[in-house]
Amino acid sequence: MNTMRSLIKDEKAQAMVEMALALPVLILLSLGIFDFGRVFGSYLVVNNLAREGARYGVVGHSDSEILAAVNSEAAFLDITRLTVTPTPAGSRARGTTLKISVSYTVPLVMPLVDYMIPNPFPLSSSCYMRVEQ
Repeated sequence: MNTMRSLIKDEKAQAMVEMALALPVLILLSLGIFDFGRVFGSYLVVNNLAREGARYGVVGHSDSEILAAVNSEAAFLDITRLTVTPTPAGSRARGTTLKISVSYTVPLVMPLVDYMIPNPFPLSSSCYMRVEQ
């Protein structure tokens, strides 16, 4: 009986139970914050790549030069997941509109997120500019 009273009054077990209940929630919350930061940072880079590619293309560069310029500015993105599409392809006449579309997929780390949003998470951005040369 004395042993039972000492176990009931022991607060170490209570702290362990509270930690066991709170730790999964804290881990999921931190992984969610981590994934949100990766997706938001990737979105900013993809948006900037579309703008930089369009600006590079309207001053007279070819499609392959646009792709090389966009890939070199990809910062922390994995360029194997990056898709760049210039429209119209090939040569462009002065005064026409050039559209650069950039697509990227971000693999998410957080478990169980596949049921709510697609994994890998798709990002895309487009930029239109008028050809100068």
